[in-house]
Amino acid sequence: MHIAVAGNIGSGKTTLTTKLAKHYGWEAHYEDADTNPYLNDFYEDMQRWSFNLQIFFVNSRFHQIQEIRQGSKTVIQDRTIYEDAYIFAPNLHAMGLMTTRDYENYVSLFRLMSQFIQAPDLLIYLRGSVPTLVKQIQKRGRDYEESIRLDYLKRLNDRYESWISTYEEGKLLIVDVDDNNFEDNDEDLGKVIQMIDAEINGLF
Repeated sequence: MHIAVAGNIGSGKTTLTTKLAKHYGWEAHYEDADTNPYLNDFYEDMQRWSFNLQIFFVNSRFHQIQEIRQGSKTVIQDRTIYEDAYIFAPNLHAMGLMTTRDYENYVSLFRLMSQFIQAPDLLIYLRGSVPTLVKQIQKRGRDYEESIRLDYLKRLNDRYESWISTYEEGKLLIVDVDDNNFEDNDEDLGKVIQMIDAEINGLF
């Protein structure tokens, strides 16, 4: 079974992925943020490195999906390939940070890849307001995230909401992180687990 956690920067994807993997005994697949050779350069000069960054992400997640589907374990994945294609890449293009030529090249590649992938059996979307996201980002204190602007987060949030409102690839569970602090509150985490149990039981 393939479970995936989606959400904006700072929504708590990695934290929830870790906690659910521990609770259920699932195998966790994380975003390659620490080993991504473009991330620091991207935040220094988005226009120069946006295409390289997005190609790295979509390639790495395509490989992840191949591994997940070929394996026999239940896997929980931190961020999906859809977020790269429907949120981050088009947002960079709309902001003038990726050329139309590069963006069209990217979209063509994703369309080809999408013919070879299956959607997650369950998608967990972490919905959060910009103030909540900012608080979480500041709390974890990653150097390269210090320069993220509020308007950038808001643009991403708008795209996430638009994507989720039309998502029909599989089962969807929405967790509002403004009202649920699963990182520090076991009772809140328990509520998320209960919701997941209800969805998973319907998968078998």
